[in-house]
Amino acid sequence: MKKSLNTKQIHILRKKGTEPAFSGKLLHNKEDGLYSCMGCENTLFSSKEKYDSGSGWPSFYNVHNSKSVKTKIDYSYSMKRTEVICYNCNGHLGHLFDDGPKYTGKRYCVNSKILNFTKK
Repeated sequence: MKKSLNTKQIHILRKKGTEPAFSGKLLHNKEDGLYSCMGCENTLFSSKEKYDSGSGWPSFYNVHNSKSVKTKIDYSYSMKRTEVICYNCNGHLGHLFDDGPKYTGKRYCVNSKILNFTKK
């Protein structure tokens, strides 16, 4: 069942906002489980691909599956970045960078406030 979103989650998911660095409840989560989208419950990431990037946001080097996220170029704030979007509800999740671990070289930098965590 889909949860209703609070104003901060709406700001991030629907208006492409962000949360302050180092403020997210799931930033230091080390439990085994799955991360899903608060907007639609689509499974996005596994704890197996989560790592501490030092960026201040939960970071993952890979997605759960091919229907987890999609990307598009984002030119906001006079920068060219790659936006990470929920494959299912098109909600803004964060950004993708090419400075991740050697496994994939990718860093999916995601807002904690729009992630739901289900412990295994």
